[in-house]
Amino acid sequence: MDHDLPELDSHDWFTALDASHQALLRAGSELRQFEAGACVTRRGEPSQHWIGVHAGLIKLAVYNADGRGATFSGVPAGGWCGEGSVLKRELRRYDVVAVRASSVLLVPAELFHRLLAESLSFNAYVIRQLNERMGQFIATIQNQRLLDVDAQVAQAIAQLFHPMLYPRTSRVLALSQEEIGMLTGISRQRVNLALGRLAELGLISIAWQAIRVVDLDGLRHYGVASL
Repeated sequence: MDHDLPELDSHDWFTALDASHQALLRAGSELRQFEAGACVTRRGEPSQHWIGVHAGLIKLAVYNADGRGATFSGVPAGGWCGEGSVLKRELRRYDVVAVRASSVLLVPAELFHRLLAESLSFNAYVIRQLNERMGQFIATIQNQRLLDVDAQVAQAIAQLFHPMLYPRTSRVLALSQEEIGMLTGISRQRVNLALGRLAELGLISIAWQAIRVVDLDGLRHYGVASL
């Protein structure tokens, strides 16, 4: 383990802790590297860590025996996930997979529970996180069932800009069409068509392996006005 972990300093919930709790986290947490496609943790495994993304992009997904899958959420740099399973001390209900090469922070479950017992600021953060995550999951189910493909792609991009869950997302996303397909379950070819239409509307601009969000508010509202 890295007993310094300066990467933690870039997360607001960490800097809000008192010095003794910060020291516990530096001593007990770790930073691991995962290549694209690698599994950070698997469905059915004990929930041993709270998971944060220092750099890169991961997704929460489930797959059946024939390889078909459903993605619940993408988590970009600055985001954290898995607190629900850690709170309930249950087996993980989904795979956590690196969409691209990622640096992932892992906070042990017992340290997570100690912070809940001792830190008011950490409790407040986790409550907000759970509330916002629930809202995001509800929106994801709504989008998958009620929106057309173009709107699903728009909402998948917009969700990466959630100010509470993902506060560090830049307006220029280093995100390929294939990666958007992995987040949405939509083919790369169809994602390409959707991105072209969103660009024609002035909501985004497209570069090689990157998307610039031009009109974030417009992107957030695209396709959902009639719901």
